[in-house]
Amino acid sequence: MKILFIGRTEWLYNSILQISGFDKYQIVGIITSKAAEDYKFNDKDFSLLANNLGVKFLYSSKLTKKNIIETFGNDIDIALSVNHANIISQEVIDLFKYGILNAHGGDLPKYRGNACSAWAIINGEKSVGLCIHKMVGGELDSGDIIVKKYYNIDHYTYIKDIYNFFEDNIPRLFLNSLELIEHDPDYFFEKQSKKKADISRCYPRNIEDGRINWNQKPELIHRLVRASSEPYKGAFTYFEGEKIIIWRSEILISDFKSIGTPGQFAEFDLDGNLNVITSKGKIKILEIEKNNKRGKPNTFFKSVRGRFKNTHYDI
Repeated sequence: MKILFIGRTEWLYNSILQISGFDKYQIVGIITSKAAEDYKFNDKDFSLLANNLGVKFLYSSKLTKKNIIETFGNDIDIALSVNHANIISQEVIDLFKYGILNAHGGDLPKYRGNACSAWAIINGEKSVGLCIHKMVGGELDSGDIIVKKYYNIDHYTYIKDIYNFFEDNIPRLFLNSLELIEHDPDYFFEKQSKKKADISRCYPRNIEDGRINWNQKPELIHRLVRASSEPYKGAFTYFEGEKIIIWRSEILISDFKSIGTPGQFAEFDLDGNLNVITSKGKIKILEIEKNNKRGKPNTFFKSVRGRFKNTHYDI
């Protein structure tokens, strides 16, 4: 089976490496485009990988029938995609005997679009889905699901944990999907619902979305911290006009009611963690970053008379 790889991220890179180890699969080329800042691999890495594998390489965010045929020919069985920059047309999908399979980190069709794992944490979901599905031209994350696997989410799950799960499982699920498609080109595990009530579209998140609002409940702040942590820039707040990044937190169960202004430092524990008052209860801050240095909160703050602010100009 002749395979073309399309997209970005370490998940695609690792999939190429693993699938290249099977003699029955012939990789004909790699297409990639500009990498996001948090990706482990960029276009230069993919170009070098293509060179090492002895296959053709194309740097392009917009795919056309013409540029694919001119670069790779028109005798390709299937394409495998991870996080391609743009929606692909049906004309391009039809170039491949078995179409294009896409790896999507979200429980389809409930979580289509961008940053689905972060949104799943923020929304308090109990799990996040990883789907390999057939692409439909001109549509976003639609098409029959070939395989699906879930990762459970709890109060200790950070976005990096989910991404590690994707990194480990996307190559395996691609291999599983290839075997299923080879055996039966019409195979599907699940048809995506077309009911509007079942479909959600997630939109990108940016650095500003990590701003902490201490007037929220501790559960919501903790979700934001977990969803904004590595590989992203972290949830953040302000102290005396300086930006403070909150990398790790826990929900604090207290035996008594705390009365204070949200953001107020309550106490340090014996491990150097800082308990902070929110609108309802406290949250424990385990790790922060200040002036590009990371550590326990008691490394940077010595008094419980301090207070985090929602913005740098709050008085």
